[in-house]
Amino acid sequence: MPAIHEVATLTSKGQITLPKPIRQALGVDAGGKVAFDLRDGEVVVTRADAEHEDPAIGAFLSLLARDIEAGRNVHGLPEDLTRAMLEQAGHGVKLDEEIDGEVEL
Repeated sequence: MPAIHEVATLTSKGQITLPKPIRQALGVDAGGKVAFDLRDGEVVVTRADAEHEDPAIGAFLSLLARDIEAGRNVHGLPEDLTRAMLEQAGHGVKLDEEIDGEVEL
């Protein structure tokens, strides 16, 4: 991800508006959640994905992620989903490949 430097102003109520380039880079929009982590005097802002709060689902997704990262074939999933998951895990991504379908920016 490219480096982005933006400045936001803190209101008297302790609120800020995340600058548009930051919202876009994080992939959040109105109603989206962000997490703040304080690390060695710096605040790190990340997208908070609250979709998988169930510990059983989280454990299953972790197990699935380890299989994908190890390059194991994930049986029982549609081929296009398996391909997308493997690409996200760093296997076979072609950055110059044409994009299929519509893309929203």
